[in-house]
Amino acid sequence: MEFQTVVFYLFGAIAVAAALGVILVRNPVHAALFLVLAFFSSAAIWLLLEAEFLAIALVLVYVGAVMVLFLFVVMMLDINIDRLREGFWSNLPLGLLVAAVLVVEMVLVLTGDFFRQAPAPVPLPADASNTADIGRVLYTVYAYPFEIAAMVLLVAMVAAVSLTLRKRKDARYLDPAEQVKVKAADRLRVISMPAEKE
Repeated sequence: MEFQTVVFYLFGAIAVAAALGVILVRNPVHAALFLVLAFFSSAAIWLLLEAEFLAIALVLVYVGAVMVLFLFVVMMLDINIDRLREGFWSNLPLGLLVAAVLVVEMVLVLTGDFFRQAPAPVPLPADASNTADIGRVLYTVYAYPFEIAAMVLLVAMVAAVSLTLRKRKDARYLDPAEQVKVKAADRLRVISMPAEKE
């Protein structure tokens, strides 16, 4: 067996074990750390496929931003794990049904003719860049889906901000228009008081 194949199976096994750890551990912080390990293993597999840009984007975006934010939220919230696991057994049949459907779909995909009739790989020139190819395809062939995805993410971001912004009655707000209207004579009053004598 070639070294690249051994490394692929090694990182694939680590990714599968980490994914199982995400759903099987009881502590949510440990689950998030297992998910970080799964992301790193997936990035290593992307590197084996010579997709360096996708690998570094996976590490920077998901591990560097999303998972750090998730870990902060999980560690700052007081999560009652017992309450989360109350409905586990009632939802188990539905979960097993969905898992069985996914397994059947994966078996059909992997045993189908799609992978058997793969064309021979075309040798790339020495100066080929997969980052440039991704950018070219993304902004030409998939330009409209890319813009639609950007608009959906923008709407989701605005909705998240609007849902978290609630006006509190006990908070004091400043009105900049009222502040600009104020004159110096309104801000300062000189009061004449008689001097006190001892």
